Amino acid sequence: MDDRVTVDSAGTGNWHVGKGPDSRACTAAARRGYDLTALRARQVSVDDFQRFDLILAMDQDNLDRLHAMRPAACNAELDLFLRRYGLSKDAVPDPYYGGEDGFEQVLDLIEDGAAQLLNEIRGRQ
Repeated sequence: MDDRVTVDSAGTGNWHVGKGPDSRACTAAARRGYDLTALRARQVSVDDFQRFDLILAMDQDNLDRLHAMRPAACNAELDLFLRRYGLSKDAVPDPYYGGEDGFEQVLDLIEDGAAQLLNEIRGRQ
């Protein structure tokens, strides 16, 4: 599957381009065995719409921005991450203004969604 699946992360805005994740996110991720220290933020580019088959947004605002950025000749499917997998109709909450528990809750949601995404990918093979 490694040679057929590419996973990436990007924002629709340029506010944090080049910066690493919030230290609280790194701490929460490290507790679960994920190393985020090498990650650096980047902004979604027009090329992403050709490069990826599926682009998942964490909230409606970002999904709306992706639709606005999407080129006319684009095959990439756009959707909300949690809604796609029946985990919630709502957005992945932004833990930035909350405490450490917020980062743990977001990781729970992302891990649950990632498991469903893997099931979807395996079903396409």
